[in-house]
Amino acid sequence: MDKLRIDKWLWAARFFKTRSLASQAVDGGRVKLNGERAKPSKEVRVGDSLVIHIGEYEWQVTARSLSDRRGPAEQARTLYEEDEASRRQREERAAERRLCHNPAAELKGRPTKRDRRMIHRFTSET
Repeated sequence: MDKLRIDKWLWAARFFKTRSLASQAVDGGRVKLNGERAKPSKEVRVGDSLVIHIGEYEWQVTARSLSDRRGPAEQARTLYEEDEASRRQREERAAERRLCHNPAAELKGRPTKRDRRMIHRFTSET
């Protein structure tokens, strides 16, 4: 196998849980193949460079091998090689995120009766 659809490769490399999510990401422009936007049917070859945006993280990888089967994570990591700068930047963002306090962490479920009264007082015009 010397070429493979980009959506199949992204799924097999475990960047996305499903092939349809990988296809949507490629359609949405969150995946670039050799510096250009691609369609889900675009074919990846060994040695191609990809830039993948998932949430606030960015991966810059080079395709090392091809597989159309989704295997264990250890096998998936052999399909690509990540740039050192990309890995370092991603790890720094993860460390920053761990240090920041999430204000939504204190919210649990629906508002209570007291919370609703306070919301109504705040939003009412009188």
